[in-house]
Parts: sequence; C-alpha cells; structure tokens
Amino acid sequence: MDPDLLSQLDDIYRDGQEHDAAQADRLLRRRNLEPDSAAFLRLLIRVARMRAVLEIGTSNGYSTLWLADAVRETGGRVVSVDTDAAAIELAAANVERAGLAGRVVLRVEDGRATLAATEPGSVDLLFLDSERTEYAGWWPAPLDALAPHGVLVIDNVLSHADEVAEVRALIDADERLTSVLVPTGKGQLLVMREAR
Repeated sequence: MDPDLLSQLDDIYRDGQEHDAAQADRLLRRRNLEPDSAAFLRLLIRVARMRAVLEIGTSNGYSTLWLADAVRETGGRVVSVDTDAAAIELAAANVERAGLAGRVVLRVEDGRATLAATEPGSVDLLFLDSERTEYAGWWPAPLDALAPHGVLVIDNVLSHADEVAEVRALIDADERLTSVLVPTGKGQLLVMREAR
C-alpha cells in the first residue's frame, strides 16, 4: 500500500478512536473497522480479483478507503452507502484526499433500499457493517445481490454475536451456502453460495 495512504488511514483510524471514546451514544460513534480486518478485506479483493464492491455502512470512509485501494488494482469500483449525511460528507473528503474519488460512489441511502435496487448477481463483495439487527430483515436480498462467486462479509460477528444471531441462523439453514468465521478484529463471517 502507498505510504501516504497508509499514513492517512492511520490518522483516520486514530481520529475515529478518539471520537468514539468521547461519545456516550453508540449511534454517534464512527465504529471504524479494525486495521487487521480492513487489511484482510483488501487482500481478499485483490486475490479474488473482485471488481464490484458494495459496502453498507460508510461512516467516515475508513473501510471504504481500504476497499477502494484494493479495487484500484482490480479495475473495479466501490459503492458505499450510509444513512448519515454528515458521515458521507466526511467520507467524501477522505476519499478525495486519498485520490480515490474515481473508484468510489458514496450515497446517503438506507441499506435495505440499496439492496432492493441492486441488480441481482452484480456484486462481487458485499460488506455489511451497519445496524446488525436489521440484516435478517433484509434477507434474502444480500444473497441475491451476489455474483456467482461473490462473497458476503458480515462484520462484528464475535463482538455482537447476539445481534447477528438471526441472520446467522438463516445462513446456517441454507444448504446452498458455505460460511467461515474469520477471527480478525471483531469477527468477520464470510459467506459464499456453492456452485450449482
């Protein structure tokens, strides 16, 4: 990774940690992805040559930058949505500063609405990092969005196991799906549909 981008990411992460420590209300926190989890997703995108990445839960754009750096190498694009307009504005400034604006589309939008409008089979990597208790209610739209060898990644499956229990039960009950828990950061569940 470019040293300037890595330095910017370090600054954004540190700022996010300091910001979150001062916020009593969880919904006002930035809740950035942990650096090891972000690096894992970057590697996954590069190794699998993924191009179409959809992120639900932009925040300040920390994870968006990791994803965008990866798709810069694969010739792809990241679409990232968040319901918080101020967060999207901050993310846009961070993306611009990183020189990755040509690889990222940012939208103020609800995750359910985004998934409903996403063309079936069009997403190589779908990263869910928003309101965890809503994921089961979005089902099966996350699965429908995936390309034939696409991967769904759900963050916080170790730190907030109770909040993702319902969607995990849906995944576990579906014989078409294979999943693996990657214990980086707060835990990421990777889900892939088996070849037919």
